[in-house]
Amino acid sequence: MPPGGLNYRNWFLSSLSNQRKGAAIMDVFFISHGSPTLSIDDGLPARHFLKSWQNTIFQEKPKSILVISAHWETSEPTVNVVDRHDTIHDFYGFPKRMYEIKYPAPGARDLAKRVKQLLTTGGFNRVKEDKARGLDHGAWVPLMLMYPEADIPVCQLSVQTQMDGTHHYNMGKALAPLRDEGVLIIGSGSATHNLMALQPHDGPVVSWASEFDTWLKESLINGRHEDVNHYEKKAPYAKKAHPRPEHFYPLHVALGAAGESTKAELIHHSWSLGSLSYASYRFSGV
Repeated sequence: MPPGGLNYRNWFLSSLSNQRKGAAIMDVFFISHGSPTLSIDDGLPARHFLKSWQNTIFQEKPKSILVISAHWETSEPTVNVVDRHDTIHDFYGFPKRMYEIKYPAPGARDLAKRVKQLLTTGGFNRVKEDKARGLDHGAWVPLMLMYPEADIPVCQLSVQTQMDGTHHYNMGKALAPLRDEGVLIIGSGSATHNLMALQPHDGPVVSWASEFDTWLKESLINGRHEDVNHYEKKAPYAKKAHPRPEHFYPLHVALGAAGESTKAELIHHSWSLGSLSYASYRFSGV
């Protein structure tokens, strides 16, 4: 019942406004997933960072999770629509036990349909569905550490390497309403990713990787989204840090979903093999 002296319409509008103010708007994240050995190597600081996720980074349990993974490349934006995920071991020459890991997270059919709807409304005229694909290691490796129970519905969205950063940023902008719907959006790639330039395990970080990584941090924290969208022209050693763009585009989607006024926070920073940055970011605000 509305309180005395306040008519029902005003009470209803006031009540609705308070609900909106109290509604949780999900932060958006970019995770550098680095090497697949993150799944088993306790010597990697990034592994411990992800294992502490629910205690130190993000205590709220999402309704569902949307992962934009560097390891799913398609010509058109594509979502997977499945009931239960297979675990795709899309890597070669690693220890046998890595191929025995399973992450049987439930699919998120409703989320997949919603993603397709939002992208179509946002001007992406050709959005496809894949009704067989499971989770590649860009999705299941971080998720198995963050949410080991594998009880949260997951949907995966592909990247288009023939397109540019702005394309992916605009994909993220179209997906921004999901933040109000209990969906955790995660871009999973790498801050730097040049597998031909990896260094010895105990070697120092090479200068080109450090310079690109620092440029990225400063650009994100200072809200220079257009610079990030055009990183090929703006960033030092851009082509060295990312010979191919697939591991960087998940960041653009996350940044677009967070919005122009987002506040970027570096939530983890470590290195592996001298040039592989595990820098990970939270994007908060409205």
